[in-house]
Amino acid sequence: MNIIIAGCGKVGFTVAEQLREEGHEITMIDIAQEHVESAMSQLDIQVIAGNSVSLRTLQEAGIENAELFIAVTSQDEVNLLSCLIARKTGKCHTIARVRNPEYNQEIQFIKEGLGLSMVINPEQATAAEIARLIQVPSAMEIDSFAKNKVTMIKFTIPEESVLNHCRISDFGRKIDNEPLFCIVERKKQVIIPDGNLVLEAGDSVSVVMPLAKISSFFTKCGLYAKPIHNVMIAGGGTVSYYLAQILAKMKVSVKIIEKDRSRCEQLSELVPQAMLICGDATDRQLLLEEGVRNADAFVSLTGIDEENILLSLYVNKTSHSKIITKLNRIAFDEVIEDIPLGSIIYPKYITAEYILRYVRAMENSMGSNVESLYRMVNNQVEALEFIVKGKSPLTDIPLQDLNLIDHLLICCIVRDGRVITPSGKDVLKPNDTVIIVTTHLGLTDIEDIINYKRGN
Repeated sequence: MNIIIAGCGKVGFTVAEQLREEGHEITMIDIAQEHVESAMSQLDIQVIAGNSVSLRTLQEAGIENAELFIAVTSQDEVNLLSCLIARKTGKCHTIARVRNPEYNQEIQFIKEGLGLSMVINPEQATAAEIARLIQVPSAMEIDSFAKNKVTMIKFTIPEESVLNHCRISDFGRKIDNEPLFCIVERKKQVIIPDGNLVLEAGDSVSVVMPLAKISSFFTKCGLYAKPIHNVMIAGGGTVSYYLAQILAKMKVSVKIIEKDRSRCEQLSELVPQAMLICGDATDRQLLLEEGVRNADAFVSLTGIDEENILLSLYVNKTSHSKIITKLNRIAFDEVIEDIPLGSIIYPKYITAEYILRYVRAMENSMGSNVESLYRMVNNQVEALEFIVKGKSPLTDIPLQDLNLIDHLLICCIVRDGRVITPSGKDVLKPNDTVIIVTTHLGLTDIEDIINYKRGN
């Protein structure tokens, strides 16, 4: 697919990198020469120095032949105007990043008025992700499927858990047959498990189950954590604003520490339910005075990655709070994953997931579109949700008789609102929602899970 991306910043670079890996023809536009040179040298793609609202620049980028235009510059107005010009000139699909909360109430009107295919607000999506983690204190990551009927939860197995030294098939027979273990991370190794795998303490495990079953599952596994009633947030940026709004609706007490006085005053009006502390969150004495040791959860949301890392490390040493750390730039995954930072949130990856999902839906030829897509374990694994639109080589055949590709697991089937944990005798039917996990990146259609080379 021919795709043009306006903006070579953190989000634009990440989106371009992942789309290029999937074989798309990428052209980027940026007004800053240093961004242009960086993208050209690291991504080996065509990058044009210019303003994306300039018709001449868009024509130079090949807008007439583009199938998708993505605007993720740092300015909302530039993104919206660029998309309008691109759509009128090239007749392509358009995606705009819009971050300003002032546009939030009118976003549907803006989308329809400008004919946008999608509008993305990374800060709002990040806040929603953090709020889900706060709802389930024991979870490191939470992803939702089938309109929130099904949840994938990642957690680490402690020594005292019943899961330690437990064979997966034994857990299903003796304790609970609802959850399906779909990913196990063990000492840098990623495993798509079968029933014979024996779990160990220290494994990071992802399981799929109905949302209503989560609490009882954690209790049975010895992973119970007390509900979160109060949250301390370091940094008063846009993510903090959206998060405070969500937590207020959840009846969770919020305390925000922000050193810019004018921003504190602004936030006190925007989210009056939150307590605003004007001060430097990296001041240890201030944290102690404001009760960091008694906080049920601590969220590091300053604009500086190094500050967020240090704050999370300090809170990890001084309290039993659930810790959530936002990182924007630092991508030394092999180092970061060994540091006790709690749940790590990357807004750029959240944005990229939304765009990848849309691109794969555009590519789809059989009608079984990618409804949800999550990249996990440092982009080594994908969890995808498909809808089976009609009869196909997959339907009405027992799963055990399908020649599925290796390193793939069918985790869940949702049929007429009912959640099914599949066995080998279950079959897929038209209109089913199917959730799969695989180490094969880039699947666009439900039929991609069949290994046609292997025969019957």
